[in-house]
Amino acid sequence: MQEHFRLPQDQTEQRLDRVLAAELTGRSRSKLQQWIRAGRVRVGGEVVTRPSHPVGGGAEVSVDPPPEDVATDAAGEPVEELVVLWEDRHLAVIDKPAGVVTHPNERYPRGTVADLARERWGALPTQQGEDRPGIVHRLDRMTSGLLILALSEEAMVELMRAFREREVEKTYSALVHGVPRFDSEWIDAPILRVPRRERLRVGGSGEEGRPASTLIECRERFHGFAHIHAHPKTGRTHQIRVHLEHLGHPIIGDRLYGPRGALEVPLPPEAPCLLRQALHARSLRFRHPISGDPLAFDSPLPADMAALLEWLRSSRPAS
Repeated sequence: MQEHFRLPQDQTEQRLDRVLAAELTGRSRSKLQQWIRAGRVRVGGEVVTRPSHPVGGGAEVSVDPPPEDVATDAAGEPVEELVVLWEDRHLAVIDKPAGVVTHPNERYPRGTVADLARERWGALPTQQGEDRPGIVHRLDRMTSGLLILALSEEAMVELMRAFREREVEKTYSALVHGVPRFDSEWIDAPILRVPRRERLRVGGSGEEGRPASTLIECRERFHGFAHIHAHPKTGRTHQIRVHLEHLGHPIIGDRLYGPRGALEVPLPPEAPCLLRQALHARSLRFRHPISGDPLAFDSPLPADMAALLEWLRSSRPAS
């Protein structure tokens, strides 16, 4: 619901974000700054997008808060703002928590990375669709880690080209069922959609699917489990999850592609709780879309995966 107020005539001039923080109690100043940048605040009937905009006595201020639908993480806790690791006027790199959808869909129409990005930066390029402002690539809802957002039109065009030409190097960490016999393995297998189901699968002989290629590296082995790194060379939906299931090493906690046979060792009850698939986008390597400078970003394992990995190291050593 929209909120209106008029400042006292004798009030001294102050920054707009300070004025809102004093009037709208219960909201963090960073959240109010996001609303201002998103064009949700008017002073004297005019939209103001600078948190530092000076507001004097007698000014009329109106605020249009965003819808009640908010982003939540894998545990259902509200996510009020993006974790921004780096930004300039052309792009930003964020660390997405598990549970937050990258862009709206039928099941999750609000509370997405796209919504949070619009709140923080206002209007963003929409080459990927009006409902995907700034979105260059995506992560599954229950996958955590690094995402690039385009903040300018020219950056969006160049980043889309770089992803299309496979010039962006991505590395994921995953905790999987089973103990790989290989140290590294290329899987080059097309991916097909299963009719009338959400699942995808690897295509069989003679079947046509979308080409997909992933390099899998086994980093640590435990009794019944492993820690792997995955380097996708293409960007198909659910690619790493589908390829790991095809190899016989489904990701721990994956409800869609998890263990279906009797060969996998189940996690015992005393293992740390994991409310999502154990998959994390840990690193990105690419060139700045405008300057051409090399950029590199790394994200440590989030607390839930780190706790499970430490438990595996101490309680499930390889035989």
